[in-house]
Amino acid sequence: MADETEPTVGMTVYAEDGSELGSIRGFDDDGFYVTTREGLAGMSVEHERAGGEFGEAELMWRCSDCGEMGDLDELPDTCPNCGAEREKLYYWTED
Repeated sequence: MADETEPTVGMTVYAEDGSELGSIRGFDDDGFYVTTREGLAGMSVEHERAGGEFGEAELMWRCSDCGEMGDLDELPDTCPNCGAEREKLYYWTED
């Protein structure tokens, strides 16, 4: 029987073969984002190809419901703009 635990931010996720993929760092309409390297948030292909030089972009959080952004040092329990749950907040790079 499959584990029916609801995914949450920080939960470790595994591939079908049992190898660890990383931990959940946020959700959107398509699924969830995973931190793939310890101490470094794995970004989507779009973020990786953003074209900026190292150090030009700032890593922030962003709300998938309303687009509100803020500093990662101050990750709120809910979005201060729309009240969305923390699971709706994900890592984002901003120029």
